[in-house]
Amino acid sequence: MPAMSKLPSLTTRLIQVACAILWCLAAAGPVFGFAALKPILISQHIYESKCDIKTESTETKCVDQDLSLNFLFTIACMVTNISALPVGSILDTFGPKITGVIGSVILALASLSLKFANKMVYLDGYLTGYTLLALGGPFVFISCFQLANSFPKNSGLILALLTGAFDSSSALFLLYRVYYFSVGKLSISNFFTGYLIVPAFIFLCQLFIMPKDSYKTVGTLAKIAETGIDETGRPIDDDLLHPEDRESAISTRDDLYQPTITETTALLMRRPSGVSRRASTLSRNSYNSIKSSYEQEADTKLVSSSGGVFGVLHGYSISQQLKSPWFSLMTFFTTIQMLRINFFVATIKAQILYLYGGDEEIATTVNHFFDLALPLGGLCSIPFIGLILDNLSTLTVLYILTGMSLFIGVMGLLSWIPGTYAGIIVLVIYRPFYYTAVSDFCAKVFGYDNFGTVYGAIIAISGVCNILQQVMDRITKEHFHMNPTPVNSILVILTLMFGAGLIGFVKSQEKEIKRRNLEMEAEDASYRSIPT
Repeated sequence: MPAMSKLPSLTTRLIQVACAILWCLAAAGPVFGFAALKPILISQHIYESKCDIKTESTETKCVDQDLSLNFLFTIACMVTNISALPVGSILDTFGPKITGVIGSVILALASLSLKFANKMVYLDGYLTGYTLLALGGPFVFISCFQLANSFPKNSGLILALLTGAFDSSSALFLLYRVYYFSVGKLSISNFFTGYLIVPAFIFLCQLFIMPKDSYKTVGTLAKIAETGIDETGRPIDDDLLHPEDRESAISTRDDLYQPTITETTALLMRRPSGVSRRASTLSRNSYNSIKSSYEQEADTKLVSSSGGVFGVLHGYSISQQLKSPWFSLMTFFTTIQMLRINFFVATIKAQILYLYGGDEEIATTVNHFFDLALPLGGLCSIPFIGLILDNLSTLTVLYILTGMSLFIGVMGLLSWIPGTYAGIIVLVIYRPFYYTAVSDFCAKVFGYDNFGTVYGAIIAISGVCNILQQVMDRITKEHFHMNPTPVNSILVILTLMFGAGLIGFVKSQEKEIKRRNLEMEAEDASYRSIPT
């Protein structure tokens, strides 16, 4: 075990957390604000050379221009999700400081590419720059999650602030759009010249402010993730401790930390609850350690609260886990949800225009509402997500996910203003809830030993399949003449199919687990009744 060291001063830790929140607001996931950026790209005549006409308009001039613009977002989504695994590997090998520095360099290259994109001849500067922007986000975001344990007793609050900053980062392009159309037409080149301040700030923070090592080991974070138990085998919440244990736990937890061993990639989409101190991660030694009475009690509660699902594949090899129906069904369901969400983000205005007979005013109003609701939805949903995952069974959570997804899909088929707004509101809440639920599902079903690999594989596979978004976009424009209903209808049907399949499988497994438990209890009772 590495030697313990004292925590840095209170002021230092506060500055570290504040800096991380600031750069997450600006750099963690701005690419998801594409719907707000797109009108600016159109106004700046980006990809307009693919069309025959050049007129001032708030709409694209031809299908090829629109497809090229939407392709920026398609590739960005793929890169963001696929990068989870390589970012995690770099984090495991070099630690959070080097990972953050790499992220700042990537963001600087992204800014330079977008700044000089209009002067590049042999390279698509916009596609390159937007892709690098999507790649840099995970580097700078994941590397700062270990700061959640700079204040051990408030880890849930810090995680909530960091993930809230990630959700709000999509508002960067919303603010740019408001300035562009209300104050002055700041060009893409000039905007990203100014944006170079962000990677420079991150780079300097990593060199002079941020810790070289993580504040907790992965094993410790794994306990906190689902059990709320720290490295001493005691609850993070002191109120749960026995009186005689409380004083020693407080002194141990507040004065000491361990240098990092490994890090998790799954924290990218984790939305922790302040109540449970959730923090998705993997553990290398969870099955070989001697569990305290608190840990055993926590595991028992998780088995009960999850409906018996907790621990179903814990201890299995990675090969067995990846070949299981638990993995394949969740991967299929995740892929469909990712496609639906990203397809809507990329084409929201075009969809609304068609559904409402080309009414530009309605389409613009709905688009602006969505741009504002997207970052706010993640912030508002954080506390409720934790409460739902902490208090409802895995099967119930799957029912809620499927129901919400179907509601969003059906509302997207209607030319009904209240339904359109209701669908958007549910969507912006559903997006962070879904990703957190997948992370929670993986932790409970697959355990911590292979958590990063399993969760990363699900997100990476779904990210690769996101290329189908471009296919759906082209089919909608060229074969269905801008009518999004056929593609959306197919996605709703697939959601119902895979959602029902996943729910049916989990329900059958719950029954099987309960049957086996009853048999074991009967055998134990029979054994105890044998006279000695």
